[in-house]
Parts: sequence; structure tokens; C-alpha cells
Amino acid sequence: MKKITLTLSVLALALSFTVPSQANVPLPETVSPGVTVVQLAQQQPVHWVSIQQIEQSLAGQPPMAVGFDIDDTVMFSSPGFYRGKLEYSPNDYSYLKNPEFWEKMNNEWDKFSMPKKVGIELVHMHLKRSDNVYFITGRTKTKTETVTQYLQQGLAIPADKMNPVIFAGDDASKNNKVSWMRDHQLKIYYGDADADIAAAHELNIRGIRILRAANSSYQPLPKAGQFGEEVVINSQY
Repeated sequence: MKKITLTLSVLALALSFTVPSQANVPLPETVSPGVTVVQLAQQQPVHWVSIQQIEQSLAGQPPMAVGFDIDDTVMFSSPGFYRGKLEYSPNDYSYLKNPEFWEKMNNEWDKFSMPKKVGIELVHMHLKRSDNVYFITGRTKTKTETVTQYLQQGLAIPADKMNPVIFAGDDASKNNKVSWMRDHQLKIYYGDADADIAAAHELNIRGIRILRAANSSYQPLPKAGQFGEEVVINSQY
């Protein structure tokens, strides 16, 4: 009998430590679904790569031609686009078809653009390999431009290694970058937009996604990795 009493006492003591102590305590109103540590640890099945891994994957290969998109890939240029929208078409995106906006953007407003750290590091990794680096943008071409100058300065590219920016333009009926990428025989193309990755896939070359900053004026944000492409980690800045 004593053994039974002792056993029950031990069991009661154990239960006193395992039963939630707040069971009878009133809780605040639930205002969101909340999250568990398991949910926090979940990741999307994206093919993440680092700059070092890209460099290692190119080890032993001869110098090649590589290409970069500009806006949201190597430069955070939203300030100029934001200004253009406010000035030329506050209620829609028709400013992107306005030649006056492009004259401003391509000649003056890139002085407010910020080079992305990932852009600097990737470009210099390729220059160290003696690769030929091209910048192909979907911006509308203008008679004059200072984009090349600001890119060279912002990304710290030596003058003899800087190719003039290629203005492919924006045509909803076709991907204008494809012909330029083909003509320059690119082996790799970096970009933040779905169209950048699509162009690389069309030519069967390596398309690598750069993350677009969350506060970019170019919304909605694309879903990086949805085509199975490599996505550079920490490339949003």
C-alpha cells in the first residue's frame, strides 16, 4: 500500500511539471496566426548560390562574355524612376513611354542611383577572370546618355574594361535582349526580372537571378527561382 501511495505521489509531482501552468490563465485576444519555430525554419526549394560558388564553377574555363541587366541588378535606381512617375504620370506608368522621362533618367537622374554590393562583387569577380562584361538594359535609348559613366564610377570598373551600355528598349511583343545577348555570344546573364531569365533560357545560356530589393519602384516583386535558375544569396542589396 505504501508503494502504491508513493508511486501516485511521484506521478502527481511529475504531472505538476508537465501540465501547462497557464492552462487556467486567461490569454489576450488572438490578432494573427502566429508562427512556430518549425515554420520559421522552412525554406522554399530554390537553387541558392554564392558569388564564391559561381567563381568556383568557372574555374579552368577560358575568359568569356557575360552580361548584366542594370536596374535592380547592379544598380538600385528606383529614386529616378520614382521621381519620373511623380513628375510625368502620378496615377499610372505611362511615364515609361515618355521620351522626356528617358532623357532625364539616362542623362541626369542616375546620379541618385546606388550601386548594389552584389553588382560590384560580381563584376569584379568576372574582371579578375578577364571576362568581357556587357550591360544590357531594357531602358529606351536616347540621343545622349551618362548611364555608362555612372556605372563605371559606381562599380569601379577600369576605363579600358568598360563597354558602352546597350539599350535594348522595351517591347511587350518580344524580348529585345535576346538578339544582343546572341550577338555578343554571352555565356552568362544576370538579371532580376523574369524576362532576363527567359532570355537566357531562350539562348540556352546560364541565367542567374539577382534579388530585387523589396523597396524597388518596380512592383510586384518577381518570384526568384521559379524557373529553376540559380539565385544569388543576399543579392537584394
